[in-house]
Amino acid sequence: MIFEAAFYIAWPSLRKDLPVVLTLATVGVVLSAGITTVGMHVLAHWSWPASLLFGVLISATDPVSVIATFKEAGVHGRLRELVEAESLLNDSTAAVGFGIAIAFATGAAITPLGTTQFLAVTIVGGVACGAAVAAALLALAGRTEDPLVEITFTTIAAYGSFLLAEHLEVSGVLATLTAGIMLGNLGPLGAISPKGREAVQSFWDYAAFVVNSLIFLLMGMLEAHQNFTRVLLPIGIAIALVTVGRALSTYLCCSLFQGSPLRVKASHQHVLFWGGLRGALALALSLGLPTSLPYRDTVVTVAFAVVAFSVIVQGLSITPLMRSLGEIGPASADIAGDIALEASR
Repeated sequence: MIFEAAFYIAWPSLRKDLPVVLTLATVGVVLSAGITTVGMHVLAHWSWPASLLFGVLISATDPVSVIATFKEAGVHGRLRELVEAESLLNDSTAAVGFGIAIAFATGAAITPLGTTQFLAVTIVGGVACGAAVAAALLALAGRTEDPLVEITFTTIAAYGSFLLAEHLEVSGVLATLTAGIMLGNLGPLGAISPKGREAVQSFWDYAAFVVNSLIFLLMGMLEAHQNFTRVLLPIGIAIALVTVGRALSTYLCCSLFQGSPLRVKASHQHVLFWGGLRGALALALSLGLPTSLPYRDTVVTVAFAVVAFSVIVQGLSITPLMRSLGEIGPASADIAGDIALEASR
């Protein structure tokens, strides 16, 4: 999913808004995770390890239905770029933070210096692995115009960069992200043929659709026999905290650029806030929690409930919000509403 999203990110647009996107994807994610963590500990009386794990895994956004709405309604420009780029980069932040949270939850010794060194090595190493794999495959892709071979190269880039980074104990998510951005932006310059690019895009569109569907189906099957009534209070608290955390992180981070050329207008901030759905990454991370953790089932159940609320309530209401803000026209909004409904399903 990360590779597919990165493949479509246009580097010139991303570079222009990179300070805003990085602020939202780092400071914003940390702030949102911190609010949720403290709130779950104080209000839901969860332990610090459980609260931290939940706060980190639920902090990244995955606005599937929002981006689907944008595509069908023909929304382009800065708003779409900000939503897509922030969602992509904050996935990486959450994944790296999740590794630290897992170490804390399993009793590993954590110090400020050790955490800083871990982050530096993980980030730099992940980017380097992704760049190396992408550069090698771009060189090979330039020697063929067979679309099937080019699809194979992108698949190797996505999984190869991740596996290499994980083998070296750095960030596989950042490696895949880097590989996707490089292939998506440098591939069309000659390494990937025009016909091959169409085939690659179709393949990864379908692959992302299948993976998203499988994650939600697996989670649905897992939760089918869960008793939600026993965790209704934590679910309500978590939904409120996640919403408040997203609001504060969005508006506070955007306020830092208020007097600069990178200022994010108010209507865009509202869409960034309400369109910050939780989705497949939160579900995947929660399913990846060690089975030895005594609070694993509770965290997974509450995470699923928050994602369900996010996709259904926010996903279905984002179209009326964008219509009222003038971001989409009435005709487009009718089509977009149907798309948001399908995405929420």
